[in-house]
Amino acid sequence: MNRGAEIAIVGAGFAGLGMAIQLRRAGIDDFTILERAGDVGGIWRDNTYPGCACDIPSVLYSYSFARGDGWTRRFPRRDEIWNYLRDCARRYDVERHVAYGCELIEARYDEAQARWELRTAGGERLSPRWLILAMGALNRPAVPPIAGLERFAGAQFHSSQWDAAFDPRGKRVAVIGTGASAVQLVPEIAPLAGSLVLYQRTPPWILPRGDRAVGDLGRRAWRVPGIAGLMRALVFWSLELRALGFLGDRRLLAAGEKLALRFLEREIADPHLRRQLTPQYRLGCKRVLLSDDYYATLQRPNVELVTAPIARVRERAIVTEDGIERPADAVVFATGFRATEGLGSVRIFGKGGRELADAWREGMEAYLGSTATGFPNLFMLIGPNTGLGHNSMILMMEAQYRYVLCALRSLRRRGAREFDVLAGAQAAYNERLQRRLKRTVWSSGCSSWYLDRSGKNTTLWPGFTLSFRRATRRFDEKNYTLSS
Repeated sequence: MNRGAEIAIVGAGFAGLGMAIQLRRAGIDDFTILERAGDVGGIWRDNTYPGCACDIPSVLYSYSFARGDGWTRRFPRRDEIWNYLRDCARRYDVERHVAYGCELIEARYDEAQARWELRTAGGERLSPRWLILAMGALNRPAVPPIAGLERFAGAQFHSSQWDAAFDPRGKRVAVIGTGASAVQLVPEIAPLAGSLVLYQRTPPWILPRGDRAVGDLGRRAWRVPGIAGLMRALVFWSLELRALGFLGDRRLLAAGEKLALRFLEREIADPHLRRQLTPQYRLGCKRVLLSDDYYATLQRPNVELVTAPIARVRERAIVTEDGIERPADAVVFATGFRATEGLGSVRIFGKGGRELADAWREGMEAYLGSTATGFPNLFMLIGPNTGLGHNSMILMMEAQYRYVLCALRSLRRRGAREFDVLAGAQAAYNERLQRRLKRTVWSSGCSSWYLDRSGKNTTLWPGFTLSFRRATRRFDEKNYTLSS
């Protein structure tokens, strides 16, 4: 570990590795990466559940500067994505900057020195000038507080903490939740399980995935720069235009809903089951899911869909509010993440000792999802309101890489050792942001993980990825105080 590094990056997933690579490409080598685990990869290292894959086409789910030509399927699977990230870390020589097993637990800003004082779980201490948080939001599992869960005698775990020793063959498996991980893992384990009961609170909108293998010809085409660029552009625009519906075009939303309902009607013959699976909210209000085999799996003779709320868990069973008790040998939580609850166990203290958790007590917010007033020399990658409901998150990350590099160049040119975003600039930016969000489908009345406890959308960007790129194309010094 380089304890004297001027820049510390926290997290070696997609965001952190990409930032490190861009620093090196810009001629900056004085940085270290703190990674709590023993390998790079972030969520693609941690999520090992059966069927784990990405819902963005592989041609767009890669860095623009490292387009990956080895994808074997239209939608990349977990193992290939993880291998891609490990390859990028080696190819761009950033792996030597990673300090493994270093979990950041506290960061305090030293105003006199204009440096961050970092403390890890292992007792290591660092004092970088600049701190870049790249921990992501999808790393804190959400497990609902169900009565009696502590008395359950069988296996129980969250999908993101999959028990590698768990064998579903012949077992009575209960899966709680019907989100993105559920539609992937249920078709994988249902054919093996003795029985599978899926507990659904709200049916998701599902569109056909259209996944398929990529043959040798397709992989060779990706290696041709002109063809690869054209394919990437075509996929980008096909996804980018979906934002029109989410941002308020009701005709486009209605067309999408019609397509999804036709898919549901074609796949599900039983009218009762079809009613259970029909969403009662607008397409896009919750995350839209893609699957080619989820509906077919729900019609297997050993699979049951339950929509009655869970009342309690017993030693070997789950009881719903209608009084029915269903036996279970294992409980799998496919219940998502606490994406709106800040930075988890990491404590960040800025000017005057104020903690970021306190600053975010009324909801997370930042300026351009990248900087927070009162927390100088701090950058956030994939910070508040940088999430997407329609396109690849890597596009947002790369826009932020450029913003960070522009900031560092500006600070070096000005001879500044400290920057802090103006409170007024941050407040005005977030006021505009929330006004725009109120006009989107995400504010149309459903309950989703996009919203925090107060109902404020602190997760999504209310626009095109191109508009975010324009907003972050340069470091706007007028909205910051710079100190030497």
